[in-house]
Amino acid sequence: MAHSLNPLHEHRSVSGGLARASVFGMSDGLVSNISLVIGFASSGVASDVVRLAGLAGLVGGAFSMAAGEYVSVAAQNELIERELDVERRELARNPENEHAELSALYERKGVEPERARAVAHDIMRSPETALAVHAQEELGIDPDDLASPIKVAIYSFLAFAIGALLPVIPWFFGSGTAAAVASVVIGVIAAATVGGFIGRFAERRVVRSAVRQVLILILACGATYLVGSLLGVNVA
Repeated sequence: MAHSLNPLHEHRSVSGGLARASVFGMSDGLVSNISLVIGFASSGVASDVVRLAGLAGLVGGAFSMAAGEYVSVAAQNELIERELDVERRELARNPENEHAELSALYERKGVEPERARAVAHDIMRSPETALAVHAQEELGIDPDDLASPIKVAIYSFLAFAIGALLPVIPWFFGSGTAAAVASVVIGVIAAATVGGFIGRFAERRVVRSAVRQVLILILACGATYLVGSLLGVNVA
């Protein structure tokens, strides 16, 4: 029985680090700030102190997240650029060795020796193509698709800020147990949404991913609630 094959298929873009920065920033902002809010709330401090703590956690955490992502991506790009410079020099100084290296690599992947040499020869005719292919095959990177440190930092900042703001919202309109419960409810809904998005994007079980994210949030809240209760200052 003949099967119809579709030669074309699309892949979603998972490079550049923006998706990772957004999801991680949102998750981190949500978990860290709701933990902070619940910890302060369980200690017995006044509602305005809880609100201030939440806003301080939002601002400080967002800047910290953005700075960390910027430094991390910038350092990674610098390392990649250094390796690309090394490869670029080798292509200019020892093209025969690089040709042989590329041919051998294709042979190890199952390409017939004569064809592997021919393909390597075609690739080596263009310096930029040769650099791109060598970088992909040897380093596993695409020189034209490096993450932007500034963009990643901005995405991280905004995502963290949004996630961190959600559990603070009830404290602008309420106080005490009602506000704390509302923060947890909002946090659970947001965590389930983020987890579901991660599962859908990765084509994994959406429900399992959502439940995992909620359990992480509940565990963090439980830990800070316990600390706040034990060390409560009761200044309300």
